[in-house]
Amino acid sequence: MAKVFIGLGGNLSDPVKQLKLAINSLDELAETSVVNCSQFYGSTPLGPSDQPDFINAVCQVETKLTPTRLLSALQNIELEQGRIKKRHWGERLIDLDILLFDDLEMSTESLTIPHVEIANRDFVLIPLAEISPGQMIPNKGSVEQLISDLKTTYLNPLNH
Repeated sequence: MAKVFIGLGGNLSDPVKQLKLAINSLDELAETSVVNCSQFYGSTPLGPSDQPDFINAVCQVETKLTPTRLLSALQNIELEQGRIKKRHWGERLIDLDILLFDDLEMSTESLTIPHVEIANRDFVLIPLAEISPGQMIPNKGSVEQLISDLKTTYLNPLNH
């Protein structure tokens, strides 16, 4: 079983509900189980500011799926929940990203692992550190070191 971390985010149609639905869908994937999830965090949008704040979390899953098959399954979950991408870094119902897949490093047209922006996103690093302290990011360092390198953070833990 591969140890995989998945980033979840959304800011439309009750995002807390959307994230919970996505977590349930992850746990129902063939040959995959959710091991742990961070608390939910509110964050200001990375992209256009004329949209609602996001709700974000990170889940750890164990899976026998290949990275490509897992990506396809995540995209299917997004579509089943009604995701429509309106604009780059814009509002969305649900967004599921493979952040880490064991210690794998890969880059294809459709998938880069570790996630290309992992070191720059507080809404990924802080929840990741919560559920996997000391987690190493290939060629980047520890999650705690990357958090200390952030210029600022806009995350607020939510009670859900």
